[in-house]
Amino acid sequence: MEETQNVPPLTEAPTGVTPRHIAIVLDGNGRWAEQRGLPRTEGHLRGATPVKEIVEEAARLGVGRLTLYCFSSENWKRPQAEVDALMDLLKKYMIEQRPRLMEKQIRLRVVGRREGIPDETLAEMDETIRVTSSNTGMTLALAINYGSRAEIVDAVRRIVKELSNEKAHDKAFENAGASSVDELITERYFASHLYDPDAPDPDLFIRTGGERRLSNYLLWQLSYAELWFDDVLWPDFTKEKLWEAIRWFQTRRRRFGGLDK
Repeated sequence: MEETQNVPPLTEAPTGVTPRHIAIVLDGNGRWAEQRGLPRTEGHLRGATPVKEIVEEAARLGVGRLTLYCFSSENWKRPQAEVDALMDLLKKYMIEQRPRLMEKQIRLRVVGRREGIPDETLAEMDETIRVTSSNTGMTLALAINYGSRAEIVDAVRRIVKELSNEKAHDKAFENAGASSVDELITERYFASHLYDPDAPDPDLFIRTGGERRLSNYLLWQLSYAELWFDDVLWPDFTKEKLWEAIRWFQTRRRRFGGLDK
C-alpha cells in the first residue's frame, strides 16, 4: 500500500490503462468542518462539490464504474441532526444531479439496505435509478446504509431462501449445471447474490482522510484491488488527486497470485 507522497502532483490527466472500477471512501467531511470551527454538517455540504467533480471526471476518463461510500450502516450512530442532514443532502443530490447524470449518460445504482432511509429520500433515489437506467455511460453506484458484513449475511440469506424454494432450488442447479451443493456453491454463485452482482471487482480503492483501513467496505470485492490512501480530507479532494491515484495504479504489476511472464 503506497503513500501518496511517493507520487508527484500531476498537472495533466493520466493516459493509458484506466481502472475499470474505482471504489472510494469519502472520509473527512466532519473533520474538515471542525478544523474550521464549523458544524460537521457544513463539511458534508462542502463534500458534495468534489462528488460532482470526481463523478464527471471519472466518466470523462473512461472509468466503467465508480462506487462511492456515502453512508455506512454504522453511521446511524452519529448525532441525529447529522444523520438527518446527510439524508436530506442525499435527497437533494438525487433531484439536483438528475439532469446532469442524464446529460453525461451516467447510470445510477444504489447498494445497501433500504431499511431506515427516509421515504422521501428513497423515492428520489428510485426515481433517479429509473430515469438513468437506459444510459450507456459510466455506472455510478452509491453505497448508502451499506456494510460489507451485512451484505455477505444478506447474500447467505438469499441463498438459503432460494434453495428452500423447490422451483428456485431446481432452477439454480439447472442454471449452474450442478448436480450437488458442492458444485453449486462457488465463488461466482455466491457473488451473484451480493447487492450489485453485475459489478466487476474494483481495480482501485481510494480512501481520503488519512485513515488506513477498509471500514467494512466491499470486503469481498476488494480482494485484489490496489489500495491508495490519501491524507487529504474529502472536501479538498480534486480531480488532480484522482489523476495521482490512477497514475500510481498504472505503475502497479497486478499478478493476481501468479508470476510475471
